[in-house]
Amino acid sequence: MGVFSFEDETTSPVAPAKLYKALVNDADNLIPKVVEAVKSVEIVEGNGGPGTIKKLTIVEEGETKHVLHKVEGIDEANFGYSYSIVGGVALPDTVEKITFESKFIAGPNGGSVAKLSVKFQTKGDAKPNEEELKTGKAKGNALFKAIEGYLLANPHY
Repeated sequence: MGVFSFEDETTSPVAPAKLYKALVNDADNLIPKVVEAVKSVEIVEGNGGPGTIKKLTIVEEGETKHVLHKVEGIDEANFGYSYSIVGGVALPDTVEKITFESKFIAGPNGGSVAKLSVKFQTKGDAKPNEEELKTGKAKGNALFKAIEGYLLANPHY
């Protein structure tokens, strides 16, 4: 098994606590409201804590598809959250799982710096496909910006 990783960082005018609440605590309800392709998020196993499996139902190109997320860790005190994609359309055939570790820290002017670490655990000696990496990153950035936009439009959230 190969492990390939990369890190990303982005700034936001939204405070860390508010971003964390939206992207972690309220994500199951909020994401289907702000991301048109996501139709639902449901817990299929667990109680919401580490080990929980969530199923995201999405519609892409007219087809209903799903993605399975496994909650790996929750660190509310430090605004940290980690999960893995363990099944569904977001998991390429050559990849065992993709793990995302995120943390929100205080940024300039009351905003945030969102730090993201992504690890691809591949099958055998396979390497992640560059096009799939670009597509995945674009979808993640779009989700983040959709939530951020919602929070900016709803300051009393």
